[in-house]
Amino acid sequence: MNSQLIPGLGPAPARPDAPVLEVRGLAKAYHGQSVLKSVDFSIRRGQVKAVLGPSGSGKSTMLRLMALLEPADAGRILLDGHELGGLGARGKPKPERALARERQSIGMVFQRFNLFPHLTAARNVALGLTAVKGTHHRDAHDQAMAMLERVGLAHRAGHYPSELSGGQQQRVAIARALVMNPTVLLFDEPTSALDPELVGEVLKVMEDLAEDGMTMIVVTHEVRFARRVADEVTLFDEGVIVEAAAPDEFFDNPHHERTRRFLSHVH
Repeated sequence: MNSQLIPGLGPAPARPDAPVLEVRGLAKAYHGQSVLKSVDFSIRRGQVKAVLGPSGSGKSTMLRLMALLEPADAGRILLDGHELGGLGARGKPKPERALARERQSIGMVFQRFNLFPHLTAARNVALGLTAVKGTHHRDAHDQAMAMLERVGLAHRAGHYPSELSGGQQQRVAIARALVMNPTVLLFDEPTSALDPELVGEVLKVMEDLAEDGMTMIVVTHEVRFARRVADEVTLFDEGVIVEAAAPDEFFDNPHHERTRRFLSHVH
C-alpha cells in the first residue's frame, strides 16, 4: 500500500523509537478539582493506544488538551519534538490563528458526531478544507468524496445527517477528521452514543485505519477492540495512569490491583 495516500503517514521521525506525540507533566483542574495530575504519555508513529478507565478519570480531558481544544494548566505537548499550544512570544498565550494551524495536525473524533445538520455529508467533510486550509471548493469536494469512499459512504454523500444512521454519522465524522491529513487521530468514546448493532461498522473503519498505519489514541470501553487492535492499553484512574502494557499482558496478567478490579467489571 502506498503510504503517501494514507492520512497521517508522513516522514518518520529521526529515531524510529521517538514519539510522534508526547505529553509531559500534563495537568488540568476544573473549579479547584484536579482532573489530570502531571500525566506523561506518548505514542510512536503507526501505533494504536487504547485508553480505558472509569468515567471522570481524566482520559477524555487528556485528549481535549492534546487536541488544543482547552489549555493545560501545566505540562507540555510535543508533536515530532515541536511544542504545541502553550505560550507564544513574550510569554503570552498563542493567538487563535496559531492554535488553529497547530490543530490541523491532531484530528479528533468525538462521542457525539457534531455534524452540521444543514450540510450534506460531503459538505460536512469538505468544510474544514475550505474554511481552515483555504482549499478550492472543487478540490475540497473531490477530497471529501475520496474520504467518504474510504469509510464506505460515498453513496450517501448527498444525504443530510438526519437521513443517516448514527453509525453512518460517526463514519462521516471520521472522514471529516481524516480529510485534514492529521498526524495523529484521537477518538473519544466513538461508539458510546451508538445503538449496539451500529457499533461494528464504526470499529471496522477504525480497524482498517490501524492496519493502514494510522497513529491513533482511542478512549474506549470496547475491550475486544482494544485487545485485538491496540499495541498498548492504558488504564486511567483519578487523573493518573495506573497501568500501561501490551494487550495480552494488560488483560491476562495485570500488575495493579486497580486494573484487576476495573477489568472484573468490564468483562
